[in-house]
Amino acid sequence: MNPAETKPRPGNPTEAVAVKPSLKRSQPNDPMLLLRRYFLLALLLMVSTGCELSSSVDSVDQEQVVGGVNLTELFAEPQPSEIQAVLADWSSRNPVAQNVVVERQAQVNLSGQGTAQLYIVSHDVDGVKHFGGVVVPDGLAPGSAPVMVYAHGGDAGVSVDGEFLLLVGLFPDLATKFVFVIPSFRDEPLAFGGQSWQLEGPASPWDRDVDDALALVDVAAGLTPAADPSRIAVLGMSRGAGVGMLMAAREPAVKRVLAFFGPTDFFGPFAQEVATEILEGNPRQLPGLDYLSEQWVLPYQAGTVSLEQIRAELVRRSAVLFLDRIASLQIHHGTADAIVPVSQAQHMIDAMAAAGRGADTFSSFLYPGGQHNPFTLEGSLQRGSAYIASMLQGS
Repeated sequence: MNPAETKPRPGNPTEAVAVKPSLKRSQPNDPMLLLRRYFLLALLLMVSTGCELSSSVDSVDQEQVVGGVNLTELFAEPQPSEIQAVLADWSSRNPVAQNVVVERQAQVNLSGQGTAQLYIVSHDVDGVKHFGGVVVPDGLAPGSAPVMVYAHGGDAGVSVDGEFLLLVGLFPDLATKFVFVIPSFRDEPLAFGGQSWQLEGPASPWDRDVDDALALVDVAAGLTPAADPSRIAVLGMSRGAGVGMLMAAREPAVKRVLAFFGPTDFFGPFAQEVATEILEGNPRQLPGLDYLSEQWVLPYQAGTVSLEQIRAELVRRSAVLFLDRIASLQIHHGTADAIVPVSQAQHMIDAMAAAGRGADTFSSFLYPGGQHNPFTLEGSLQRGSAYIASMLQGS
């Protein structure tokens, strides 16, 4: 461990701090440089839309009424009956892919680590047409490869060659040992090689995102005998980190979740602050927020959605409420994140500590000055790679 790093305290694996970023030169065609530019551009676009975290609402303990909506009532602590209702809904779903078609197949290079077959597939999930990517490294023995899901951030879709294949280059020890699944989400595009495939909607951030990702795992298992769908890992960024945690809460086969700066709790002060801005007619630009605003918050204000209905939507998106169902989780979050505040990570850290979860199933790393970008979280990619690789040793 780097000397500038703080080791977790015995019995409390949640307090680890990364070192100051080091300055390393990359070659112009270096995958790390290209991906760094991708994330920095995405970060600048997000920040430029005004996603700054103020503290107009600091606590839900005091009565808060905005635009006729009682926020104290809306964001009151979830009751066991509400959590059970969501679990019952999840158990009634069957996200199995139907009408699977291989739309395109190509050989791709795994950033110098080997070659793989890429399949762009279409299929139906609950009557909604979905597209996704499946990457199968060449030479894998039957049943030898766990499945790794890459759950992207934002709400602009995902590019297989412009994003995922560059990301694989940052995890060279994993590139040829997993079957990779790359879902896009409803009402978004999936892109590869100059082509784009548009998914049907409506969007359902964090909720039906999980159905779509699980269905694509099902597709991968049917495409290649190398895939072992009983061992699933999820690498999630931002929105995708929330999706990964919820996947683990719903599917026991998810054995590892590597979560970068994702939302964990839709009931805390940050969620109340965002709702306040919506009700005051000044919403910030955040992935998934348009959906929550148009489908739930504003209709609740207008009286066309009940308190029970909107609270159910908040519960089903709050992974912290289902931590007992998450087999293993590692969190990375920067303290200066201007998109998803570090308090979201802290809520999960505190809840895991209260539940007595140890370092064998939960670890977290908070990075002073780190932003909404993995390249500002010094050492996070190396830590994350080691965490996922431990799955290959059966630990």
